[in-house]
Amino acid sequence: MMPPRTNLATGIPSSKVKYSRLSSTDDGYINLQFKSPPKIPYKAIALATVLFLTGTFLIITGSLLLVGYISKERADQAIPVLIIGILVFLPGFYHLCIAYWASKGYWGYSYNDITDFGD
Repeated sequence: MMPPRTNLATGIPSSKVKYSRLSSTDDGYINLQFKSPPKIPYKAIALATVLFLTGTFLIITGSLLLVGYISKERADQAIPVLIIGILVFLPGFYHLCIAYWASKGYWGYSYNDITDFGD
């Protein structure tokens, strides 16, 4: 003779579990079935990458000009190059971070936070 079945999650024998009918308005569908995968803004991510790399290049160049490693007579151009580099670097870094966190599925971040340029 077999032992009675039990619900493994709660340890209750299946003969004591109460079942009920679904309501007549339930059509068997849930909203998650119809949710499409997120649209990835490739152009915006490419632009953010270009901004990030350009800003990084300008910051490094401005730092080397400021220290005098590249040219001692052009040290007066170091500050504008650094400022432009920072202004270009920050939005690129910000949007790349959002794209990374959205790709990893962190709560609160989605590709909708990145401008998609009307694609």
